[in-house]
Amino acid sequence: MVGTFYRAASPESKPFAEAGTKVVENTVVCIIEAMKIMNEIQAEVKGTVVEALVENGQPVEYGQRLFKVKQG
Repeated sequence: MVGTFYRAASPESKPFAEAGTKVVENTVVCIIEAMKIMNEIQAEVKGTVVEALVENGQPVEYGQRLFKVKQG
């Protein structure tokens, strides 16, 4: 396990990205907590989020896909 996936900055906050959200290469899409450090993860492509592949609070690994994004 590398860290824990969070869709929002806090439990009360709106998710950074959900289905239908348009993103560009520097859009923050989630946070990964690793060793008590919160790391903002940015989209790597320009497009529209189709689906989140990870549930909030779920452990994640290196190289694991977090979102499906339709490029364009």
